[in-house]
Amino acid sequence: MSEERPGVLDGAIPPQDNPKLFGHEEAEAFLAQSYRSGKGHHAVLIEGPEGIGKATLAFRFANHVLSHPDPSSAPEIMADPNPASVISRQISGGASHNLLHLSRPVDDKTGKVKSAITVDEVRRAGKFFSQTSGTGNWRIVIIDPADDLNRNAANAILKILEEPPKRALFLVLSHAPGRLLPTIRSRCLPLKLAPLGDTALRSALENLGVPPGQGSELLAAAKGSVSEALKLLNYGGCEIIDAYRQVLSADGPAARRAMHRLADALSGKDSDTIFGFFLSHIGDDITERARAAALDGSVTAAERLARLHSETTERINISQAYNLDRKQTLITILAELKQQLSA
Repeated sequence: MSEERPGVLDGAIPPQDNPKLFGHEEAEAFLAQSYRSGKGHHAVLIEGPEGIGKATLAFRFANHVLSHPDPSSAPEIMADPNPASVISRQISGGASHNLLHLSRPVDDKTGKVKSAITVDEVRRAGKFFSQTSGTGNWRIVIIDPADDLNRNAANAILKILEEPPKRALFLVLSHAPGRLLPTIRSRCLPLKLAPLGDTALRSALENLGVPPGQGSELLAAAKGSVSEALKLLNYGGCEIIDAYRQVLSADGPAARRAMHRLADALSGKDSDTIFGFFLSHIGDDITERARAAALDGSVTAAERLARLHSETTERINISQAYNLDRKQTLITILAELKQQLSA
């Protein structure tokens, strides 16, 4: 993770600093044209898989609105932000009086990003609106992502969404909108973003300085996500996937050694990013196997795999909630996965 921007992957450009967006031209055009019409919704739910550009689009649109405060005179096309402009510099530095970015805060004691957006963070939105209520400017809140709101924070956001201040705009980001409170979803205009195609993903990676010519295997494993590609390239994701396959294919003592090597790699210092990557990967792997079984007519196998997915998720949640030993938890999960997937 970047030390300057906690939560930002190594090799990534923070969304508030990124002047380029790839693969979402239709969404950009929709936002620009709806704003120009003067009939844009006060809250937009920008949804889609993690790492495809939702936050970059949100900051890009915020820059557009603050640069053109009169909707009727705003251009129909969203131009690349000018990094040298006053508005861009203020947004990048977190110094804009008209934009508030709500995300998981950093714990002052540990220096790590907290596990949720708390109600104290949401209270900053109330203070933000009260301090800027007399300016007449647009006031924009980006919730990044709303999936991280804990229950109290979600209820607090809902109250603001129910009675939004004048000239207020909420850009609500979500990787999994089905997990949000239905009442929050109902007060937002949904804007769905699709995973990036290979051409857009290549362009986005080249914009980050990744050499061109990445193979089809990497692009397929990234599943249209820039963040997944960076984890594969910069965090050893490819090696972790290979090690997982070795666990599933090995037998006897070789399998146990492979499990311990993989658990050691995922339990070391500063391994949170690759640990999260691995959990996502095994979840996707089980889901794909269940889907394939169902398509083959193997209903019993599909149900067994669905239960395995649920049980694995529950075991992980319990381990994290009670801060159990990560290595032992992983070994237990790997042994169960190997047994069930080999059945």
